[in-house]
Amino acid sequence: MEVLNAMSATVILGVIGSDAHAVGITILEQALSTAGFEVVNLGVQSSQQEFISAAQAHEGDAVLVSSLYGHAEQDCRGFHEAIEDANIDPITYIGGNLAVGQDDFEETRDCFREMGFDRVFDSETKPTEAIAALKADMNIAESEAERARLTT
Repeated sequence: MEVLNAMSATVILGVIGSDAHAVGITILEQALSTAGFEVVNLGVQSSQQEFISAAQAHEGDAVLVSSLYGHAEQDCRGFHEAIEDANIDPITYIGGNLAVGQDDFEETRDCFREMGFDRVFDSETKPTEAIAALKADMNIAESEAERARLTT
């Protein structure tokens, strides 16, 4: 597997469906940029097709979908089939408050994994956790300077 550095990895980020919550993706955009990723932020109320078009246009390595209003399952139905039809294969993550009345996050995680998402995060996930997962999934080696900064 090819070892990448974050500077060569492009992440497509946005809030799917009718959701208008922007704070989380703004924080995540800043954290990803600081970690060295090229970030394309679609903003809020983005359609599946907007994510796919951006991944094609920017040669996105990963697509990070955010949803806080609890209707992500509806908004993401058919998403991975559409990605496959577009003949692209980005890593896909979803995170936030994904289900209304979400009591058991493990059930929610299983649902979205079955839909095709590589990783599923709850609304309490810190950006550093998502970035660490992304680096691991993309086989991105940390620089010596970054390792030193994270361990001191």
